[in-house]
Amino acid sequence: MSQSLSPALTDRLQTSLFALRLGVFIVMFVWTMDKFVNPGHSVVVFEKYYGLGSSDLISYLIGALQLLLVLAFVAGIKKRFTYGLIFLMHGGSTLSAFAKYADPFNSLLFFAAWPMWAACFALYLLRDADVKFTIK
Repeated sequence: MSQSLSPALTDRLQTSLFALRLGVFIVMFVWTMDKFVNPGHSVVVFEKYYGLGSSDLISYLIGALQLLLVLAFVAGIKKRFTYGLIFLMHGGSTLSAFAKYADPFNSLLFFAAWPMWAACFALYLLRDADVKFTIK
């Protein structure tokens, strides 16, 4: 049974989804900028958590692609694609640090990844309702 949402609830939903999108964007944007500001850090992360060899050049290339993605995401462009990729990227990041969750009291900050991943999932599922400040 489908019900229409009241205008007030619709506005609160859209505002909440925008807040989630903006919050996820801020984290993803800073992670992206880290690839340009400190590419050596990205090289270490790729090797330690993903088992991939890397270089500063690869860090810059991935950073450029990620920058395009996070800007499209925050603008609400091609939501099925951009929100889906953000969800998958953050999921990969969250799960790649799985060993950290076995020692929670020495890895507390890693647990912040889980609610953010949940926010990415909610945004993906509710992407059609996330219309506040998006480019159509």
